[in-house]
Order: sequence, then structure tokens, then C-alpha cells
Amino acid sequence: MSDGAISLGDRKDAILADLRAAGNATRAARDRAANRTDRETLGVTPEMLNEMAKALRVELSVDHRVIIADALWRADVFDARMLACKLLTQARIRPDDGVWSLLERWVHRLDCRALADAASAAISRRLAAQPARLDLLDDWVAAANPWTRRTVLTATAHLAKANHPSEAERAARERVLGWAAALRTDTRPVIAQAVESWMRDLARRDPDRVAAFRG
Repeated sequence: MSDGAISLGDRKDAILADLRAAGNATRAARDRAANRTDRETLGVTPEMLNEMAKALRVELSVDHRVIIADALWRADVFDARMLACKLLTQARIRPDDGVWSLLERWVHRLDCRALADAASAAISRRLAAQPARLDLLDDWVAAANPWTRRTVLTATAHLAKANHPSEAERAARERVLGWAAALRTDTRPVIAQAVESWMRDLARRDPDRVAAFRG
């Protein structure tokens, strides 16, 4: 094993130790209940996770962030997975192929709202950076995992919120509306809520298009 690999492994262990030190048992129990998970949960506040992610984004190169994020996700601790997502949530990341590859793998393993929202925030920025990646979301619409299907909408919310969309953004918006039409027959509350949220955002910019969708 190279010195660099050892260093990054030690860095991951140190980050996990910091997460454990920042945890709170009362909040951990609340987070476990809210996310309906048996996964180890430490109870680190969102503010602390944001601060840790910000510091690590400054400290680590993109390649090292991908390695650390992957290691944190594999630790299978709720707070570590949240931090992993936040490590990769940034508008400007170059190159970002490694980041996208990791997010694309994670999206099929999402299993609660908090992680799904955190992953969507990261995925949204990568879609905005390379809109051609929308092609890959075709497969997500039919995924067995409902959180993956939900991400089709939550990660494309920026298209519904665009006040002055370009021609390309309008075309992308129509594509998402096609997916939303397929997903609105899904009876799961998390899907129905995501469809409704997307429509509410779009209705503020293009109420006629939403009326046509609902009609």
C-alpha cells in the first residue's frame, strides 16, 4: 500500500472519530426514528456536517475527496454518509467524472429521505454542469428503489425553478415533465410529494404549462 493510500485511510479514520466526538445520543435516537433506519447514527447536527464538509473541500483535492467520500459511505454510518454527500456538493468541480461515478452508484442505494435529499443536492449540481447526463435518468425512472425514482425529480428541481430558461433548459424541462407524468401514477407518498413539489416550483414560473400537465 502506498504512503498516500495510508494517509487517506488515516484521514478517513480521523474524520469518523471527529463525527463520533460531535455526536449526540438524544439527537441520534431522533434521527434514527425520523429516517426509520437501524444504521448506526451519531446525531451530528447539520450545521456541524456543513462545517466539516466545507473544511474538507478546502483541504482535499477532487480525487482525494472522491476517495474519502467513498470510504465514508462504505463505513455505513448515517452521519458519515451525509458528510460523504456534502463533500461532493459543489457547483464547480473539475474534473468531476469521478464524483459523478460515485453519485451514480449511490443513487441506487438510497434508503431514507435525509440521504436522498443530500445526494440529490450533489447530483443536481453535476447535472447542471453537464446536462447531457440527463440521458442516464431514463433508467432511474423505472428503478426498483423508490428513492432512486424520487431523485429524478429532486435532482432536477433547478429546471423547474429557472426564471429565464434557455432553449436547452426548456427542452430539459419538458423531458422531466415526461418523467413526472410517468411517476405521478406511483402511489408511494415520497413520489407523489416529489411530483407535487416540482409542479409547485414550475407553477411559479410557468403556470400555463403546469395547468396543461394537470389537465
